[in-house]
Amino acid sequence: MNDLPQTPKEWLMLGLREYEIEVLADHGQKVEVEKGYLIEVEANGLFKLYSDGKVVAPFDDLDELCSFIKQYG
Repeated sequence: MNDLPQTPKEWLMLGLREYEIEVLADHGQKVEVEKGYLIEVEANGLFKLYSDGKVVAPFDDLDELCSFIKQYG
């Protein structure tokens, strides 16, 4: 049995846990997290980070995304 995440959304949720980023709400492909951010998971594995309804940046690297949230939130 493979316990590794299989989808970009599963990888995102694992990354958020590992970085101790609080998930406030899960709306399917959009996840609200601490510090007023929203993350949209795209089918191609890209993560779009939003703040106040505007795209802050797209991320294709989950570690960079989580580090950004921790540092700039």
